[in-house]
Amino acid sequence: MALMAFAMMLLPGMDAIAKYMATYGGMSPGQVTFYRFFFQLVCTLPLLLTVGGKDAFRPKRPWMNLLRGILHGGASLLFFAAVKYMPLADVFAIYFVEPFILTAMSAAFLGERVGWRRWLAIAVGFGGALIVIQPSFAVFGMTSLLPVGCAFLFSLYLFLNRAIGEGDSPLTMQTISGFGGMLFIGGALILGNAAGIEDFELSLPESGFALVLLLILGGLSGYAHMLVVRAFRMAPLSLLAPFQYFEIISATILGYAIFGDFPDMWKWVGISIIVGSGLFILWRERVNSARRADSPAA
Repeated sequence: MALMAFAMMLLPGMDAIAKYMATYGGMSPGQVTFYRFFFQLVCTLPLLLTVGGKDAFRPKRPWMNLLRGILHGGASLLFFAAVKYMPLADVFAIYFVEPFILTAMSAAFLGERVGWRRWLAIAVGFGGALIVIQPSFAVFGMTSLLPVGCAFLFSLYLFLNRAIGEGDSPLTMQTISGFGGMLFIGGALILGNAAGIEDFELSLPESGFALVLLLILGGLSGYAHMLVVRAFRMAPLSLLAPFQYFEIISATILGYAIFGDFPDMWKWVGISIIVGSGLFILWRERVNSARRADSPAA
């Protein structure tokens, strides 16, 4: 749970860079997404070569990991397109339908037990997310559906993290999926640019500063998601899913510090509810662990 919470606090930094590049750097969301996966490979490949071992480039489930990359690539593209037009905190708030989807998948397909208290905590946390955004289709139009599509694709990606087991190391999984994501986004970028779609316009970094930002973007993506993969090997999906609400904290701070999007009172109320629901999940797990340890069977 600590690994998951830490990763969730780091990942909005990646999204803030993507928004900055799309808003001020003159770079399309499709191009930013491609560089995100390209520089992820740049950052993780040296580690794979040095500590990955002889089987690092021979994944036991290559096609499943490539599929993870395609799903992750599609989710990232939708998210980066959304943050170009909407405040970070608002995009995250809509995106937080994802824990509902992920928890339902874990219960339906993996047989994980989800108690009513955990369902209630997830629902309360999602209610807090709705307070943060105060969603209105009339305000955001079709753009407001982009984070929903992202949530669905990313929940499938996280589901595969758990479902494919421990055949490959997190480093190998992240490198292979990064390669799959780069290929998928590269193809989409070429086709979208050929079709004249503005959000797929091809471009190169305009300065050394932009190049450094993209390198940080790839590093945050690669290593933070390795923490996520590791966390999902150590705990059930239904337990870890609510900790994604912690992303709203970093997103709100970065949104204000970089883009001047200061949350109003109701958004702070929503953030408090989100954090409270995550802490309740943590407390319930500690109570359940103590009961299992004290049982005669244990």
